[in-house]
Amino acid sequence: MKVGDLVRWNEKVCVVTEIYESKCWRTNQHGAKINWASIETEPFVRILVGDGDVRGVPQADIEVISESRG
Repeated sequence: MKVGDLVRWNEKVCVVTEIYESKCWRTNQHGAKINWASIETEPFVRILVGDGDVRGVPQADIEVISESRG
């Protein structure tokens, strides 16, 4: 995955604008009590959604539709 790729997130087509590492607390795996020190970072992407909305989401939550050529 790279900047410029088209991806699908929540049934919306989006464009990847940045790739970075962050943490995501998943309550279904770790429970409701948050302990950031107990989890590792994971790959995230910043995506452009719809009419200018920018979101940061885990790469595991998106699907690549079309890879950019650049």
